[in-house]
Amino acid sequence: MEEKQSPQLTDQRKKDHLDLALQSRMNALQADERFYYEPLLSGHPSHSNIPETPWDGKVLKNPIWISSMTGGTAEAVVINERLARICKAFGLGMGLGSCRILLDSDQYLSDFKVRKFMGDQPLYANLGIAQVEQILLQEAWDKIERLIERLEADGLIIHVNPLQEWLQPEGDPILHPPLQTIVSTLQNIKAPLIVKEVGQGMGPESLEALLKLPLAAIEFAALGGTNFSTLEMKRRPAGNTGEYDNLSRVGHTAGEMTRFVNEIVSRLGDQVKCGSVIISGGIKDFLDGYYYMQKLRFKSVYGQASGFLQPARKSYDALYDHARGQIDGLQMAYGYLRVR
Repeated sequence: MEEKQSPQLTDQRKKDHLDLALQSRMNALQADERFYYEPLLSGHPSHSNIPETPWDGKVLKNPIWISSMTGGTAEAVVINERLARICKAFGLGMGLGSCRILLDSDQYLSDFKVRKFMGDQPLYANLGIAQVEQILLQEAWDKIERLIERLEADGLIIHVNPLQEWLQPEGDPILHPPLQTIVSTLQNIKAPLIVKEVGQGMGPESLEALLKLPLAAIEFAALGGTNFSTLEMKRRPAGNTGEYDNLSRVGHTAGEMTRFVNEIVSRLGDQVKCGSVIISGGIKDFLDGYYYMQKLRFKSVYGQASGFLQPARKSYDALYDHARGQIDGLQMAYGYLRVR
C-alpha cells in the first residue's frame, strides 16, 4: 500500500483535477464498443491474471509474439539483440527476419544469432516459400536443418508471399502451390513449423488447409499492418506501379481471419492439427490483441512487428517501456474487460 499522502500532495492533485477537467471530456462517439467494462469484478490485477501459453514444450509467460523483422543490415544486430533481451525479460516468443542470407554464408550470422540473449524462450528462424521450394527441388533439406542448428532456433517460419515476390523488382518465381511445399517440408524437417503471410492475410480455403496440418502455428500477418506488397510497389521504378496498385490492396483483416478460423475449427473438429494462431497485422496495442484473442475460439497469442521495431531502433529502455506497457495493459484488460 502507498503511504498516506501529505496535505500538500492532496491539494496539488485536486488543483490538477480542476485545471484539467474541461480538457478531459470524452465524446461518447469515441467509446470503444468492443468491450463491456466491469469495474466491480477485480482489484487492481497483478501479473498472475495473464494466462501462460504452452508452446511446443516451452512457455510464453505473456501471450505476445515479436513478429519477424530484420537481418543483414547495419542496424540488425543491435535491434535483434534488444528484441531477444526483451523476450527473456518478459517471457515472449520471437520470429527472426528472413534468414535467406544465411543459407550459403555465415557472413551475417551474428545479426541473427540471439539465443544467448533469449534464454529459453521460443525462437524461430525464417525463410520465404520461394527459398524453401528451391531447397525442395534440390533435395537439400540439410540446409534448413543446419540453419536451425546454427541459430539454436526451436523451429522454422515459412513466410508465404506470392504477391510480394510478384511485385518485387527482383522477386523470385514460385513454381508450385505453396501448400505442396509446406507439406513436403513437414515430411522432411523434424523441427516445428510456423506458416505466415506478409501483410495480406489469408482467405478461408488457405486457412482450412493449414489448420489440417500439424503446424506449431499459423501467423495471420493480416491486412492492416506493414504490407510488403505495398512496400515493393514503392521500390519499383517511377511510373511502373499503376497497373498493380490495386492488387497490393487485396487481402483479409485480422477480424475477418478470426471469423474464418472460428468457423473452420467449429466445422472440422478433430481434423484440426495445427497447434496455435499468432494474431498479427494491424494489432496496434494490447486492446487489439486482447480483443482478438478473446474472440478467437482457438489457442492464440498476438503479434507485433512495427510496434516493437520502432522503440527497438531508439534504445533498449524505449523497447522495455513499450513491452512493459503492453503487459500492464493486458493485466488491466483481463481484470476489467469482457468482449461483447
